[in-house]
Amino acid sequence: MKKQFKFLSIHSFLLLTVMLLSISCARNPVTGKRELSLMSTKKEVQLGAQYDPSIVASFGKYEDAKMQGFIDRKGQQMAAISHRNELNYEFKILDSPVVNAFAVPGGYVYFTRGIMAHFNNEAEFAGVLGHEIGHITARHSAKQFSRQQLAQVGFIVGMIASEKFRQFADVTQQSIGLMFLKFGRDHESQSDRLGVEYSTKIGYDAHEMANFFETLGRMRVQQGGEEIPTFLSTHPDPLDRNKKVGELADEWQKKTGKTNLKVNRDSYLRMIDGLVYGEDPRQGYVENNIFYHPEMKFQYPVPRNWRTQNSPTQVQHAPENGQALLMLQIAQEKSLREAANAFVTNNKLLLVDSKDVRVHGLAGKAVVADQENPNDPNGTLRILTYFIEYNRVIYKLHGLSLKKDYNSYQSYFLDCMENFKKLTDQNKINVKPEKIKIVTVKKNSTLKQVFTENGMKADRHEEFAILNSMRLTDQIKSGTLIKVVTK
Repeated sequence: MKKQFKFLSIHSFLLLTVMLLSISCARNPVTGKRELSLMSTKKEVQLGAQYDPSIVASFGKYEDAKMQGFIDRKGQQMAAISHRNELNYEFKILDSPVVNAFAVPGGYVYFTRGIMAHFNNEAEFAGVLGHEIGHITARHSAKQFSRQQLAQVGFIVGMIASEKFRQFADVTQQSIGLMFLKFGRDHESQSDRLGVEYSTKIGYDAHEMANFFETLGRMRVQQGGEEIPTFLSTHPDPLDRNKKVGELADEWQKKTGKTNLKVNRDSYLRMIDGLVYGEDPRQGYVENNIFYHPEMKFQYPVPRNWRTQNSPTQVQHAPENGQALLMLQIAQEKSLREAANAFVTNNKLLLVDSKDVRVHGLAGKAVVADQENPNDPNGTLRILTYFIEYNRVIYKLHGLSLKKDYNSYQSYFLDCMENFKKLTDQNKINVKPEKIKIVTVKKNSTLKQVFTENGMKADRHEEFAILNSMRLTDQIKSGTLIKVVTK
């Protein structure tokens, strides 16, 4: 998050060109073809090990011994039959509600709890597992690295504010590169093929992988087409993906001669019983334009209609137009003075004003500073930051916009910062997350009837139907396991 952008100088570019001309081609483990690459296997492993702690810190790790044991067993089983079984693979579940899975070089594969909630059997999971391992075995990340080094692309992910604010390293950067998360359609198609191959070889019916892509498509429609599931935004979706995966499943079943391939629906559903579903309010939530953090027991107001993005390391709020950004972080320094000085110095800011403040009885320091853009006089950023000490923690509340827009947003920033205070309302502190609950259908009925009998609100029936990869009109037999959501 605190890494600065590094652009190639002319000297560095020429040196890189020489490297390109002198480097030997590497053979792709999947295709067998020789390809130009700037990243050796050793470098892949080093890079994955470097970024893994940042990924876990940015998302948080979801602690569930049953699920972790499951993905470890299946992951190692699949890694052993992959094209790069010499790598030391690691598999982790991230504490994020978004529906996504991704891999970084060197053998690191991640699933969010959001995607684990939307799988409905082991075979769907196995297909996506194979797909992500395929990105590693086919060296897709290594290829992205090589291209982006030449294109001088920086590491940025998860921003909700304007492109202009991405220059402000301490506030707007996180240390996960999109080069690890987004691939072209050719790479996606190749990983689909590998996902089918690998999941079939370890005994799963890869047709279920195609069914999961249908679930993702339904999520897009249910959300009005304006937003797409994160898995599809980071994994571009070929138009006929479902059909192609189904055909590949037929092909690999014939090649391997495998029969009685596994789906394992009930065992998977029982494993995810109790899984946190959606946003976890224990990590902070917005209600009636107030951000509450039950664990750390603080609250502050958020401007109406501003979007919020929450992670274990920071909280961001921004208007739809992206012209301003509010952010909460925790300072690493031991005092208010040290935190303020480090902030200004580390980000090469021009100090405009600094003063001691009291915020609802808490000691604080307010700093106004500018970050000039030498290439654009109108691109100067103005940042207002309140450093507030509470429960032996120093919180940094940043408000930033272009200097020319600052007066339009200053009142929003001040309202947030000057109303940071202790959270004492027990109703807000004791809030609980929604969780997946697996229930057994007691009598033959439609899915809609099952939801109604289990107290599911009607306006969320379609959401829960997609969660089960079913239709509300589907006839459900007595004894069938179904996901419902409860607190």
